[in-house]
Amino acid sequence: MTNLRRTTHAPRRRRRAARLVARWAPAAVLLGLLVLAWQLVALHNAYLIPRIGAIWSQIVDHPREFLDAAGVTLEESGVGLGASFVIAFSLAIAMSHIPVVERAVMPLAVILNVTPVVSLAPGLAVAFSFTMTPRYLVTGIIVFFPLLVNSLVGLRSIDPGALQYFQTLHASRLEVLLHLRIPSSLPFLFAAARICFPLSVIGAVVSEFSTAGTASGLGSLIEVGFQENYLPQIYAAIFCLSLLGLAFTLLVTLVERRVLSWHPAGSARR
Repeated sequence: MTNLRRTTHAPRRRRRAARLVARWAPAAVLLGLLVLAWQLVALHNAYLIPRIGAIWSQIVDHPREFLDAAGVTLEESGVGLGASFVIAFSLAIAMSHIPVVERAVMPLAVILNVTPVVSLAPGLAVAFSFTMTPRYLVTGIIVFFPLLVNSLVGLRSIDPGALQYFQTLHASRLEVLLHLRIPSSLPFLFAAARICFPLSVIGAVVSEFSTAGTASGLGSLIEVGFQENYLPQIYAAIFCLSLLGLAFTLLVTLVERRVLSWHPAGSARR
């Protein structure tokens, strides 16, 4: 019986391994070619880009510096994203129930979205006495509009038949919200998260470029490397930022698969 189970599971494992290879092999090959091209260009143009070994040595030789900087950038992106989500989702709930709120808020949200946030950063830094608050605000402003729009569309994307069923049960607005609107909005919220989580890292770096603060992040390391004309530090910080964005994307994908296992949007990603 044990041998029979082993022979039964062996083809499944091979098929699973074959699917993994087929899924990741093209990306691995392309990444390898890009690394090779990078190294060849760096060997003959050291003034343009540093060699990969020099970038890696910068991280290995100064791990504490990059970990501390990554922690600051992660804090800025997390606080800004979290606060922006709470405000955007709360406004979306109000807009989905009260049309006048949408007519009042949406034009202002559009204006805020098209306003260059970098131009606001120096004024925010002066107004908040060069604390971390301007960095949180800049990060939150950058991700606010996609969070608001996706939340509003998601809350409105309910099945009319399901809504009529809730109405026949004399469900309250709160019950409709908790048991119908929010579950229906989850695919749209995860779509916004896939955009806004990496975007929050970009917002944190932009805030570090354009505001002064008591702590340094990866953007500050890039700025210091630029001032000192030291390319390995610049690209090492960029590499760490890429890892943060990749980690955010993987986290959202894993959570989405768990939460939306019942929904076609989640099952299609398995």
